[in-house]
Amino acid sequence: MTAIRTIIGICLLLLTAFATPTLHAADKTAEPAQPPAAEKIIGIYVHQHWPYNHPYAAREWSLEDWEGYVDGVKQLGYNVIQFWPVIDTMPDPLTKSDEAYLEKCRQVIDMIHSKGMKVFVCLCPNVIADDAVAGQMTFEDRVFFFSDLRVNPGDAEAMERMMKRREKQLRPLAQADAFVVIDSDPGGYPGSTTEEFVALLGAHRKMLDQLRPGIEMLYWMHVGWPGYCRWYETGKFEFSTEAEFDAALKHLKELNPEPWGLAGNIHHANRVGQTDRAIDYRYGSVEGEPTFPLTNFGSDRAYQAGLEPTGRGVMANAQTHCLQLPYIFAFARGAQGKPLAEADYVEFADQLLPGHGAEIVAGWTALTSVDTEHMLATAASLEKLAAGDLKTGPLKGLMFGDPQRFLTDIAMQLRLRAAGEKFIVAQEQESADANELFAAFVEQFSQWQERHGYRGRVIFEWKRLDDALAKLDAPEINAVLHPEIDAPTPFAKIKEDYAIAESASANLVKAMQATADRLAKESK
Repeated sequence: MTAIRTIIGICLLLLTAFATPTLHAADKTAEPAQPPAAEKIIGIYVHQHWPYNHPYAAREWSLEDWEGYVDGVKQLGYNVIQFWPVIDTMPDPLTKSDEAYLEKCRQVIDMIHSKGMKVFVCLCPNVIADDAVAGQMTFEDRVFFFSDLRVNPGDAEAMERMMKRREKQLRPLAQADAFVVIDSDPGGYPGSTTEEFVALLGAHRKMLDQLRPGIEMLYWMHVGWPGYCRWYETGKFEFSTEAEFDAALKHLKELNPEPWGLAGNIHHANRVGQTDRAIDYRYGSVEGEPTFPLTNFGSDRAYQAGLEPTGRGVMANAQTHCLQLPYIFAFARGAQGKPLAEADYVEFADQLLPGHGAEIVAGWTALTSVDTEHMLATAASLEKLAAGDLKTGPLKGLMFGDPQRFLTDIAMQLRLRAAGEKFIVAQEQESADANELFAAFVEQFSQWQERHGYRGRVIFEWKRLDDALAKLDAPEINAVLHPEIDAPTPFAKIKEDYAIAESASANLVKAMQATADRLAKESK
């Protein structure tokens, strides 16, 4: 069955569109909230779900990488770092790699604090590892949806075991300022209720008090617990209703697990007069997730998303941070109420590589072009620049110690997009050389895939390519983009689809290569 793939594709697009870049006006029913005395939060979320190559995947960052990145974003105006340590799929007992990673996280938290910034740590609500599977993989290589289980919140004994496990795993991270518990994606359990979820938040409050009294707990309002649980039951995806979000917040307010706050879509907090507790997550404005790694540029979406911080402030997110520097910069400019013009991008890039800001911005701009000759000429110029001696600037940490890699990444993407544009046009015009141009595109795509190593779900921020692949209608590619799901229940179907998706990009490369080979043979 392919319906589950369609549902999840729509779901992922909704998750990105739901929170960003739209700014939510205060609801008429909301109680007026007094602005907090504290500095407005300007945060960046470092997502670590996917194992791929350094420095594209954040879970591969060294302590030195972290320090350079944090130093860079602080200079841009960020004051909070949120990261997901993925303890959810760490086995009990921990592997040596898990122990080493948690120790690195402890040092990262201390380092961030030393720079005067705060640290939020993200958790799934009820996910634990399948120990027999997770224990066979190192942390760096562990695949989330190969090694995850859901704990039934209605099973008191199972919940007690989970919280004891979490307390032990989170000990090294006890100096974090806040722990953020999301309500979904991933999380949930078929048939579970809002009351069980709020009790789950209460159990986390007790666990955090055992770690270190005073840690804030943030409830991340995402899809909503009942909506996600219904998806597991029925296979029909929909967000929780406003009434269901209101009920969750009512129960949470009654529980009053101080210190606590809210995160995610601030619309829900506005509705019940809890704006002053809430941080607005403008999700997907810098980069959606999961997405195939490509630099985003050419719109004002990140800047607009950062504008007019509401509640306690705003949070951006990225999956492949080293590729998304333009929009990470733009979001911070918006959040600080600063203007953003091309000259500002040039000044920013000049702080990466002094004297070369205009060339870097020309490269980013060319990524949005359809002029293939211009794209290729710009790529050649950047490759020549990368081959020379490069002096780094005050934001060098954002290049993760390798300015040559930074420039080459832009050049490789330009060559990829130029090859893609030639194929797309040929496909649209049904040109005789369309198959040959597809093969050339596949070669560039394969080289870029090998460089970053991302293997996860295939979501492109490149609609023209999506359309061209759909028109190609190759069975090899269709089998990857629309896999058959054989599991018997909605819950099992979703689990199977997510597991298949963990290898989708790697499988797409193989499918595209097989398609190119077949088309070449058929054309002879």
